[in-house]
Amino acid sequence: MDDLLAGLDGIDWSGLRHAYGSADDVPALLRTLRAPDQEERRDALHALYASIYHQGNRYPASGPAVPFLLALAADPATPDRDDLLYLAAGMAIGFDESHLPSGVDIAGWRREVARMRAADPADEERRLDAWAEEADDPSRRRHRELVDAGYLLSNAEAELAAYDAVRSGLPLVRALLADADAQVRSAAAYTLGWFPEEAAASLPALRTLLGTETDPAVTATALVSAGLLDDRDLIPPLREHLAGDEPLPRWAAAVALLGFGVTERPVIAELAATTVTPPEMPGPPVAFLNGDLRLYSATCLAALDDAPPEAADAVLDGLSRTSDETSFPMAAAALKLAFGEPSPPLPPYTSLTPVQQRTVRTIADLPDDSWQWVNLMEILRDWGLPTDRDECRAYAGLA
Repeated sequence: MDDLLAGLDGIDWSGLRHAYGSADDVPALLRTLRAPDQEERRDALHALYASIYHQGNRYPASGPAVPFLLALAADPATPDRDDLLYLAAGMAIGFDESHLPSGVDIAGWRREVARMRAADPADEERRLDAWAEEADDPSRRRHRELVDAGYLLSNAEAELAAYDAVRSGLPLVRALLADADAQVRSAAAYTLGWFPEEAAASLPALRTLLGTETDPAVTATALVSAGLLDDRDLIPPLREHLAGDEPLPRWAAAVALLGFGVTERPVIAELAATTVTPPEMPGPPVAFLNGDLRLYSATCLAALDDAPPEAADAVLDGLSRTSDETSFPMAAAALKLAFGEPSPPLPPYTSLTPVQQRTVRTIADLPDDSWQWVNLMEILRDWGLPTDRDECRAYAGLA
């Protein structure tokens, strides 16, 4: 293990910060990822998630930890290597929902960080003040009280540094596409999809994998990642997968084809069907959106400029089958399909179109555990819907 973690003790971890302050605990946590005891390993992994990737945030200590995570993941003697790849991917991009369905806009990301570095701090403070004052949402004003321009720039630089640290390690990740463990192959394929600047090297590796892969989940993950990297040479084999019998590759082909602007009826029909009844994943996960293929399908359909009626119907059918935290992103997709863009306040319920009325009714009928989420309240507020369940039901004319 000394060779794998060479240089670990040469980093001034105590001078780096993570979510809980000094990062001097990171070397021991990284070493524990190879411990014989499974519980010790899981505790160490959870501690890393909580510290260098706390709730999707990255810190000055996140980027320096990445090469060691990838080195451990590349060694077959390391247990649970797929978990380490998913942590590294998360530190590169945060929560993947913020980049789907279109993929990482790395050029725009780099431009924004460059703008923040070049901006006058006083101008940035005034911009943040205006951003907070123009909002009706009290949480935005509270957020403004906690941050300043310097804090935001530090966070933006830490996020981009973590992304670039994973990008530098992609040769190791590409090599893992040939690993004997399907879980590792799937995690590697998932990771590659977030780095469009590396498409020239990653796409041939993904095509090689697709030529030999026998696990449907790994195939599906590789197809989605190749689509995110804009591999239009895959369109003919994607059509073959779309017409095939394997549910996961068929779904992935529809996702990728829609990303290429192919809106033919079989593509829409496959995504609509998955929105209602997602395929099972008995083997490795298709890890996009934490494996929520229903939500991924709904997100793809909601991104259409001119979605057919069956898309909205399918998303509403899928929304009616959700509960708890799975409801609010589905509600956002349904509202986007029904109303286009937010323009509160909404008119009287009787003035809404039939699909808009059904959308409001479906949201109002969500179970109690869906209505407990602040995230749902924020989405409803954006669209001008009542954030109280009884008021929402009254608006929809429900008991």
